[in-house]
Parts: sequence; structure tokens; C-alpha cells
Amino acid sequence: MKQIPLSPALVAESIGTFGLVFAGCGAIMIDHISGGQITHVGVGLVFGLIITTMIYATGHISGAHFNPAVTLGFVLARHFPIRRLWAYWGAQLIGALLASLALRLVLGNVAHDGATIPSGSAWQAFILEMMLTFFLMFVIMAVATDTRAVGQAAALAIGGMVGLEALFAGPISGASMNPARSLAPALISATWTAQWVYLTAPFIGAALAALTYRWLRQASAPSHPDQPIGPLEAPHDDAGSDSLHGQLGTLPDGRGLAARPRG
Repeated sequence: MKQIPLSPALVAESIGTFGLVFAGCGAIMIDHISGGQITHVGVGLVFGLIITTMIYATGHISGAHFNPAVTLGFVLARHFPIRRLWAYWGAQLIGALLASLALRLVLGNVAHDGATIPSGSAWQAFILEMMLTFFLMFVIMAVATDTRAVGQAAALAIGGMVGLEALFAGPISGASMNPARSLAPALISATWTAQWVYLTAPFIGAALAALTYRWLRQASAPSHPDQPIGPLEAPHDDAGSDSLHGQLGTLPDGRGLAARPRG
């Protein structure tokens, strides 16, 4: 299968993750500077909207992961070649670090550069982050890998889930769900409070969700051979989509929206 070259995919991942951290963490910092004018609801909406727009902008180039936990989930579900895992992780972290550095230069040392810090106990935040990432990855698997799901609404569903979880869980755990989003501002601001939570819980939640949805999809496949549900994930290390399999445009393997259902 034809794949988009790795270099443009990595650039797209870096740009998308930069946008996520710059807008999301920037909203947290500006809310602090302005005395709460953005509000918690506004911060949650910013995170959801930036994810939605960046998926539409880069989903056809890189698959629009922007999150090391999501990339790992796709690998475990065999929707993403494992040979690209470390490169994607590196691109995501670089984008997040550059965004955090830009925020520090523009806004100064404010609100720990938007770093995620639990308001309660670390274990409370750990459980929340694991569950939040589970449901986020579950939605991603449904709308971005299953041809039975509504395709063009994938970005809206994913962005909506990010915003929803940020709205209700942000005050407790920060609702990171993303190791790169948490690690970058932590490194720039030297904030280490309970950072192990955000470097472990999202990976566990995403892995569990990816494997759960993969099982659900296979278990719910129609028994009659003339009732296809779309291409089931094939075992691969070298070929395969980067995610958002044609739901948002052309896949990294060259397929487009017209190729969705196969029968």
C-alpha cells in the first residue's frame, strides 16, 4: 500500500500538537493574567475547538493524533505501523515543547505555563485521567477506524469529547489525557508535582480503550459474508493507515473517502 512519506506526517503532527498546547495552555495562562475572563468553561471550549480544527487541518496528512497515548492505542489495535511510533512521539513532544517555550516568551512565567497539577490526591487524578483517556480513545476508535460510524463528524465528535471532559474533570485532574500536553509545560516551568500521573494514566486508558473497541468491532461483525462492515484491521507493521481512515480525507496510504465501505 502507498503511504504518505514520514517527514510531512511528522511535521503535521508537530504543528497540530503545537496548536493544541499553544491554544489550550495559552488559554489557561491568559485566564490567570486577565483575572478569570476566559473562565473554566472557556478553557474547556478552547481545548475542544483546537482539537477539532487541527484534525480537519492535518487528519489527511498525519492522522491527527497529537497525543502519544492515542498513537500507542492505534498501534495496539493494529491501525498504525509500530515502526512509526517513536517518530510520532518525538514529533508530538517537539511540537508541545516549542509551544510551551513560545508561551513562556510571550506571556512570561504564568500559571506554571499551563502545566497540569491535581487539585486533590495524585491517585484520584490518576484514576480520573485513566478513565478520561479511556473514553476519549474509545470515541476516537469508533469514529476514526470503523466504517460503520459517521465519517465526516469524526473531528466534531473527538473535539467535543475533549471539551466535555475538560469541562467536568478539569478542576480536579486538569483533564490532560495527553502526556505531551502535560510534559512540555512541566519541563519549561520545572513543575514536577504528580507528573507521573500524566505520564502513565493516559497510556493505560488509551491502551484499554483501543483493545476494547477492537474486540467490540470484531465481535459485532455480521456473520453473513455478504454483509460487510468495512475493512477490519489487518496485522501489519509496515502498511496500514495512520488513523482517521478516510473519514477526514485521504489516508496516508493513498485511499480517499470514496474507498470507505468495501464489499
